[in-house]
This record gives sequence, structure tokens and C-alpha cells, in this order.
Amino acid sequence: MTYQKEFLDYLQFEKRSSSHTVKAYKKDLDQFVVFASKMVGEFDFLTVDYQLVRKWVVVLMDEKISPRSINRKLSALRSLYKYLLRQGVVDFNPLDRVVKPKVEKRLPVFVEEDALNTLLDNDFFPKDFEGRRDKVIVSLLYGTGVRLFELMNLKNEYIDTEGCVIRVLGKRNKERIIPYPRSLNPVLFDYINDRNKLFGSTNEYFLLTKKGVQVYEKLIYRVVKKYLSMVTTVAKKSPHIIRHSYATHLLNKGADLNAVKELLGHANLQATQMYTHTTFESLIKVYNQAHPRGSN
Repeated sequence: MTYQKEFLDYLQFEKRSSSHTVKAYKKDLDQFVVFASKMVGEFDFLTVDYQLVRKWVVVLMDEKISPRSINRKLSALRSLYKYLLRQGVVDFNPLDRVVKPKVEKRLPVFVEEDALNTLLDNDFFPKDFEGRRDKVIVSLLYGTGVRLFELMNLKNEYIDTEGCVIRVLGKRNKERIIPYPRSLNPVLFDYINDRNKLFGSTNEYFLLTKKGVQVYEKLIYRVVKKYLSMVTTVAKKSPHIIRHSYATHLLNKGADLNAVKELLGHANLQATQMYTHTTFESLIKVYNQAHPRGSN
């Protein structure tokens, strides 16, 4: 078994990382192996030094790969060597001497509150099984702020319609309980009734395709893009944009930053604080519009 395969198995089976994370790490590590093999011939993770990694960074930058993407690739490689260090396979992490490209801070893109309310409060979704399921997808993403893989893996037993909460397993298999608006229950019930008529109630997963199997990543992306395109012109229309919108709107309404951190499942407050920049921009806009001397 190669060190890379061993590491990816560790991520999947011991750390319980999402399939999305494991695939992304594999892709980035494969790219490094291809590059390194061209540079040194026969490749071995044990002989990699920081100079080889630096050369990779230079090549990626020459190929106009964004600093953010390069840092993600470096993170995959760094994690592999951290694992090898713990296993006693290597004596040092060659990534420790590699400087990450500087990433320009950018504000999270979000959809305006009115646009999402328009989408969810009007007849944009067909009244058939797929239409009801699609409305549940968008409603849960906006009503709970869950990540794509958390929604995809949501099970029937994790939904409490009486208490209006869902239970999700987030990153590092960390469980959290998230409330949702009671107004969402009729949407859930309509979908559940249609689903059970078509497929029964034996499938453990909550969201199903028209063939009665668990929904998949591309389907959710397709649904989100289709319906957001009806109400907004933001360039990127993805599940994560709805998550950004959820957090931004909560903070705009005065929600506590620590509470939003817990709802989002962030490991630290710094990850949540990026949304405060967006809400501060909104405050400035309101001030300039409302204060007698605000626009001066």
C-alpha cells in the first residue's frame, strides 16, 4: 500500500472526512506526484524536500492557478506529511519551509434576503415530486445554513418536525443540532407524502432522486443554480452561496456572532468573522441612506 493510499484511507475511515474532501485531497496529491515524477524521475514521498515543493508552487503560479487553489493543494500535501510524521515514517515536514502564496481577502458573496423570500414564497417550484424535493433542498439550505454534504447525507431519523430541528454530521464527524423555521414544516410534509407514495419509507436518506436513491452532489448544484437564476444575478449560484446568505442575514438581524458560529459548525470564530465585513458594509449603506449627513 502506498503512503498516499494509506493516508486517504486514514482520512476516510478514521477521521471520517467527507467523500468530497477525500476526492479533493486525492486529486491534489495526484497532481503533485505527476509534477514531481517529471522533475526527479522515479518518485518517492520520502525523498521530497521543500525545494521541490517550492518549484511546484512556482509552476502553478506560472499556470495562473489562483493563490487560494494553490494553498488548498499545499494543505493536502502538508496534511499527508503530518500523517507520515505521526506514523514515524519521516523526520520532518518539507512543507514547513514553504511560504504560502498570499490570498487577497474577499467578501463572501450572498443573495439578497428579498430575492430568497420571493423564491420560497411564490410558485417557482412545480407541484410534482421533483419540484417539492427541489423546494425542500433550497429551503433547508437557507433555513439551516448546512453544507452541501451535510444536506446530501441527511437521514430521516435526523429530522424532528415537532421540535423544528435537524441533526447533522459536519466536518470531522462533529454532530450539531440546528433549528429551522416552523413555516418549513408544510414544505417538508408535502415532500414526504409524495416520496412515500412513490418509494415507501424504507430508504434511510431523506432526500431522494426520481429513481428513489440518495441525492448526489451534482443534482443539488443543478437545483440551486436553476432556481437562484430565477431571482438573482449573482455570478456564482451554489449551495455555499446560500450558506453565506444564511449567515449574513442572521448577523444583519442582530444574531450573536458566537451563536452563528455554532449554527454553521465552524471550528473557530475567525471563520465566522468574515461575515461581519459584509454586515458592516450593509450598516454603512443604511447609515449613508438614512442619516441627514450620511452621504456628505
